[in-house]
Amino acid sequence: MKVSASSLRKGAVVDLEGKLYVVLSAENIHPGKGTPVTQLNMRRISDGVKISERYRTTETVERAIVDDRDYTFLYQDGEGFHFMNPESYDQVVASEDIIGDSAPYLTDGCTVKLSTHEGVPIAIELPRTAVFEVVETEPSVKGQTASSSYKPAVLSNGLRVMIPPYISTGTKIVVLTEDGTYQERAKD
Repeated sequence: MKVSASSLRKGAVVDLEGKLYVVLSAENIHPGKGTPVTQLNMRRISDGVKISERYRTTETVERAIVDDRDYTFLYQDGEGFHFMNPESYDQVVASEDIIGDSAPYLTDGCTVKLSTHEGVPIAIELPRTAVFEVVETEPSVKGQTASSSYKPAVLSNGLRVMIPPYISTGTKIVVLTEDGTYQERAKD
């Protein structure tokens, strides 16, 4: 499907000379003189090579047909990360290259949005937040205020985060998946 280069946004998948690229950033540039252009920074899905292309806003590019659907995470093994479509019970395997930094946030039964092209996973979108238990942290010191400082902690998924001093080992907390920061204490 041909689309205008200026209509592409982050996350779109395009087909250039038979290879799939995911758009990392798209910027429309309108110089004072001359033709407006669209600057696209993209990553090739097959091997992760990043490229930068510039198109006139009137030019068109081939947009790949991508299926965005909710999948349930099942498990990880030597093959990769296994997901199941909850509607058809079909299973797909995503490689570690596709999952990347998202791996620690995948827990049994969590629902993620998986983008597939011809049945092959090409991108993953995690839920905004995830709940984990604090398994190791320093004891709180009397007299510390909640707003002044944070202390390091290790979560049940192995991630290290900075948490407020009043949170102790065994407490469940909500973590933002985009940057791994503490959000709030989980409501049980």
